[in-house]
Amino acid sequence: MPTPHIEAQAGDFAKTVLMPGDPLRAKYIADNFLENVKCVTRVRNMFGYTGTYKGKPISVMGSGMGIPSVSIYATELYKDYGVESIIRIGSCGAVRDDIKVRDIVIGMAASTDSNVNRQRFHGVDFAACADFSLLKSVVDTAERLNKPVRVGNIFTADLFYTPQPEMFTTMEKYGILAVEMEAAGLYGVAAEYGKKALTVLTVSDHIKTGEQTTADERETTFKDMMELTLESIL
Repeated sequence: MPTPHIEAQAGDFAKTVLMPGDPLRAKYIADNFLENVKCVTRVRNMFGYTGTYKGKPISVMGSGMGIPSVSIYATELYKDYGVESIIRIGSCGAVRDDIKVRDIVIGMAASTDSNVNRQRFHGVDFAACADFSLLKSVVDTAERLNKPVRVGNIFTADLFYTPQPEMFTTMEKYGILAVEMEAAGLYGVAAEYGKKALTVLTVSDHIKTGEQTTADERETTFKDMMELTLESIL
């Protein structure tokens, strides 16, 4: 039962899908962390794979960049393929002095300058938040594995190249941990369909200091984030 953007058949996806933005990161995870892997979709080169991690069925699929793209794939996975949980595993930019490059940030909630959730919620604000059971599982796993994480509010931006850089100062004042481009949209889709979602991020660059990782590093590293997320869903 292919959809307009996914060519997989019924049953091809596991109940839990890990969703990096970059489809090549999805391939990297499938190649290096999963066993018995099958590529189940490649429409528009947005690769999706299903395999097992320590015997548990897991899928991983790219989302592309931005709320519109992640919303398309999340909607079709939840609605048409019976997926119950999507965990975004991606990169973010830090806006606080106490958060460093390669730190792991977990999005308990996602503020945004996007209008998509207001469209869902009759024009008023919707509190885009993660599923508590997924959040607790990742935090508990981080404690068990002795991996430090930061948990809190993140900011989902519509624009990568913002015309309002002064907004970063306001974000820091209000306790925003980091900036990314998908979480608020994913949380809104999950709420619409009564499903679960979480966002686990690695800081790829620091907006205040200018420190950053390379594109190759973002595609193939961030191993701690990947292992933490996989271990949390066993």
